[in-house]
Amino acid sequence: MNGASAGADRAGRAAGGHVVVIGAGIAGLAAAHRLLERGARVTVVEASERVGGKLMPGEIAGVRVDLGAESMLARRPEAVALARAAGLGEHLRPPATATASIWTRGALRPMPKGHVMGVPGTAAALAGLLTDEGLARIEKDAELPRTEVGDDVAVGEYVAARLGREVVDRLVEPLLGGVYAGDAYRLSLRSTVPQLFRAAQTSTSLTAAVREIQAEAAARRQTGPVFLGLEGGVGRLPLAVAEAVRAGGGEILTGTPVTGLRRAAPAGWRVTAGDRVLHADSVVVAVPAPAAARLLAPESPGAAAELRAVEYASMALITLAYRRAEADLPGGSGFLVPPVDGRTIKASTFASQKWGWIADQDPGVVVLRTSVGRHGETEVLQRDDDALVAVSRHDLREATGLSAAPIATRVTRWTDGLPQYPVGHHARVARIRAHVDRLPGLALCGAPYDGVGIPACIAGAHAAADRLGGDDRAARELTAHPVQSLHGGAGE
Repeated sequence: MNGASAGADRAGRAAGGHVVVIGAGIAGLAAAHRLLERGARVTVVEASERVGGKLMPGEIAGVRVDLGAESMLARRPEAVALARAAGLGEHLRPPATATASIWTRGALRPMPKGHVMGVPGTAAALAGLLTDEGLARIEKDAELPRTEVGDDVAVGEYVAARLGREVVDRLVEPLLGGVYAGDAYRLSLRSTVPQLFRAAQTSTSLTAAVREIQAEAAARRQTGPVFLGLEGGVGRLPLAVAEAVRAGGGEILTGTPVTGLRRAAPAGWRVTAGDRVLHADSVVVAVPAPAAARLLAPESPGAAAELRAVEYASMALITLAYRRAEADLPGGSGFLVPPVDGRTIKASTFASQKWGWIADQDPGVVVLRTSVGRHGETEVLQRDDDALVAVSRHDLREATGLSAAPIATRVTRWTDGLPQYPVGHHARVARIRAHVDRLPGLALCGAPYDGVGIPACIAGAHAAADRLGGDDRAARELTAHPVQSLHGGAGE
């Protein structure tokens, strides 16, 4: 069968056939929603008892909150468009404040402006955060010869070579850590900050490249908030999409682990889900890399081997509620913590100050949260919930002076919650897709591939659904140019 006829065959199956989507996180649900729009019959199968993955609504002290991701990048269209399609458009809310801080060298210091993921356009942009020596080192960037980045390079390695380690340790590291819970000296520049990688391929000066990126953004006249949340929590998004899927005729099976995925003769797939065997024309696998590896091993050992090599970071969110009269917090939405400062928490969000809808629910209650856990850190996450609350309170007292006892606490653990994107991640994803492309009627999506943020996961889901319809353009574009994930994973 030639490429054109194979594409037409896939399009026919997706338009009128049965598609099983394995996994009901936001990626799986977005894929199901897209497939239903294209006329497929869809069954979503989820091992856990709930939908949504790392988007999870909850409650503390009678106040609704998010217990996972709390916001979504608004300057990418996918997440906002899906929220509107699911009937949540009128509930989209910008943060009440976008002012944040860095807790470093013993003080809360204002988050600098005029940078791209912590990389400044001028040394002056980081005045007040770095030492005089660190600022002087940035100025040397203009005098250095161009740094070759090859096919990929670690963010920390490249930025430190151009601007010095202080920029990485005090700003780039905590910003990247908030998204990936990873190590800036291992994370891929190409996959995590793709616009900087593209600039680095041709620019001599990194600071000049940042200024060009900023000028291009200004020329596009992007207005409105960078991030948006949802009244009642971003955790409402997967619930609303699931309802839209059901309303469109899709079936969602929770508490139903998939234990087998095999090609059927003469065509299609056989999916063993709980005590049922589902026969599908096509399948979307939207689960974490280890689970995807187990499912794909019988039919694509090459893809399974690549997926088993994907590393994950675990983390925990500690949500605390206080009486407002006892919680005098600094202004702003919270703070990030550089690992170099040796603190346990890596970030704190002043949720009641960041989101007006949280503050409005009970004016007498203040909600905030901290996060702990980075890639390679295991000791802190082995502590029990009481110990995590205690260390959070200790660090909050050191950072803000908050000494009151909380009236309620919740600890939410995200074990193996965030896939890591080390140097060469894009090449691994390309190899995985090359293996999967040999299997008609199969597509992958989710956080292990093209970005951990909500818009990135939705973009990957749409690309997977389109691939089953014979259109590979979006998947190829994602592999070449991943969606930048500035925020929206399970971290702060």
